[in-house]
Amino acid sequence: MKAIVQDAYGPADVLKFRDIEKPSPGAADVLLRVRAAGLDMGVWHMMTGIPYLMRPAIGLRAPRSRPGTDVAGVVEEVGAGVTRFRPGDRVFGTCGGGAFAEYACAREDRLAPIPDGLGFEPAAAVPTSAMTALQALRDQARVRAGQRVLVIGAGLGLVMGYIVHAFDIQPFIVTLAGMFLARGLCYTIGTDSIPINDPTFTAFAQARIDLFADMWISPSVIVAVVVVLVAAYVLHYTRLGRAVYATGGSEQSALLMGLPVGRTKIAVYTISGFCSALGGVLLSFYMLSGYGLHAVGMELDAIAAVVIGGTLLTGGSGFLLGTVLGVLVLGLIQTIISFEGTLSSWWTKIFIGMLLFVFILLQRLFSARSRR
Repeated sequence: MKAIVQDAYGPADVLKFRDIEKPSPGAADVLLRVRAAGLDMGVWHMMTGIPYLMRPAIGLRAPRSRPGTDVAGVVEEVGAGVTRFRPGDRVFGTCGGGAFAEYACAREDRLAPIPDGLGFEPAAAVPTSAMTALQALRDQARVRAGQRVLVIGAGLGLVMGYIVHAFDIQPFIVTLAGMFLARGLCYTIGTDSIPINDPTFTAFAQARIDLFADMWISPSVIVAVVVVLVAAYVLHYTRLGRAVYATGGSEQSALLMGLPVGRTKIAVYTISGFCSALGGVLLSFYMLSGYGLHAVGMELDAIAAVVIGGTLLTGGSGFLLGTVLGVLVLGLIQTIISFEGTLSSWWTKIFIGMLLFVFILLQRLFSARSRR
């Protein structure tokens, strides 16, 4: 049979296409005729042998198993002890290696039937990625039944990112429609303000972290700081962050450089949706209620904070800490107007609008000067 093999660690050049012997299933094994195989970061680690500390376990000079673990195909033959499958069944799962071949062997307990309507290609992409997502949500984030807010936010962001990328629609139009959709879904729960009486939620919302000189902060501040630090690290020290800057600066140039522009855009919208949902949770801590009219117009405050913080509306330039500074400037303006006492709260919107207008003009001037 035809198969992809490797005799040494290294880049993709070490992968070779050869004729090898067809595997025979053991008593608890299933022989598959491979229709699709999945790619994930594990395949890259096995191919390159990086990090080096894993080589004693997988092979010092070359991996002991052939590349590829995620597989989908049709059952060709079953071992004597296999009871769940029979020849002709469509299955997917993981094998011990060698998925990049015409045939592959996998243990019975590592396979599952492919659901009706799901093709071989998407099924092969599920096993490792799905288990990674499951561990992140269930074991690390400890998401439990009923805790759907952050997942829904990230899901809406992912859908909007896919629409923007796949159909080349203006992002402002797509996100505006998504905002109306999300706000409308809130009204399906209730048209009036709903108080939150859960003891755990209320205790967290009312908790105080003492600092010094009778100063204190709420746990929400800690959550916000952690999000800022993680986001700053991702933007400046990871492959995704560099791809975000490159895509924002020039999508066409990023494509020519071989960067995954589509995947990057969808990831950005997914993260944005997650952060929006997290912001809604933090606002609920502050309000101790849920209402469809909460935070109306706050999307413009978010845009103003980003622009005031120095991020170019044309993309490709900006710093997260600058956005934090923009948030602090807006908060300072609101505080000054509130403590002044004689001005209406609407003056906050007037000052923010004027400030935003000035910063947009400055961005245009600096951009025009830099092009010269």
